[in-house]
Amino acid sequence: MQRRARFALTAALLALGLQGAAESSRPAGFVGAYAWRAEDPRFGGFSAVEITGGGNRVIALSDRGAWTEGKVERDAEGRITGVSLRPMMLLKATGEAPLKQSRADSEGLALAPDGSVYVSFEGVSRVLHYARLDGPAVNLPTPDAFRKMPRNAALEALAVDGRGRLYTLPEDTRKKGADFPVWRWDGTAWSQPFLLPRRDEFLPVGADFGPDGRLYILERAFYGLGGFASRVRAFTLSATGIAAEETVLQTDPGVHDNLEGLSVWADGRGTIRLTMVSDDNQKFYLRNEIVEYRIPALLGAGG
Repeated sequence: MQRRARFALTAALLALGLQGAAESSRPAGFVGAYAWRAEDPRFGGFSAVEITGGGNRVIALSDRGAWTEGKVERDAEGRITGVSLRPMMLLKATGEAPLKQSRADSEGLALAPDGSVYVSFEGVSRVLHYARLDGPAVNLPTPDAFRKMPRNAALEALAVDGRGRLYTLPEDTRKKGADFPVWRWDGTAWSQPFLLPRRDEFLPVGADFGPDGRLYILERAFYGLGGFASRVRAFTLSATGIAAEETVLQTDPGVHDNLEGLSVWADGRGTIRLTMVSDDNQKFYLRNEIVEYRIPALLGAGG
């Protein structure tokens, strides 16, 4: 997201002193944090990530309408040791021209079972569908409720379930303390089947369906000079809404940077990995990181 003015001073101060303390307070299941860099002028500001190929391929989306893909290199323990990326490319509008800058605040990314890709936006709240990420977009219908979402806290999280249905929700609501409305696209129409319960100060910024069938939501809380805290909750869904809720990861403030994107996948051991990417807002004092955790959940644990 693009709350750069609010985060800038805090991030600069944190960069001076919190790195060492963070390493000693990482939760159980921590695999690694890979700092990635590139000379590409469009590189950075990542708001969404997808891991495929058994952990060996990555697609990353920035919050300025640019994306890239590439190869992930890992050691024998499954830790990332390198990432080889294609140059950042601009998302297209409905033709061959790129999205206008005023409409390019891309935040969420989701891969459909047929290989197509959905991208959500805040600024101008909407969802685009791409048969190929390097091709033209198709606009999904935009409910009136999308237009009424907070301009800088709209559609950040995006996920596709095993049946190809798309789920999205805003980062925040206009009504203070309200639960978050979850919207679902079934290929024909939008519906709003349930609410995601709000817990504490955390706000949803990323989403993915795991190989266990559960909906995983990455949430972030900002504590000023204390930095960012991250949390991942997993939800078992039923025909009527949420059947079960579990917090599978929560970090203390300052342990990681501004984590915004989430990909949930199974590694070679059959355990679930959470891969998250941080948004550096393209500032030198913030970090581009790929952060990974294993969680104590086996395939088949969800609904």
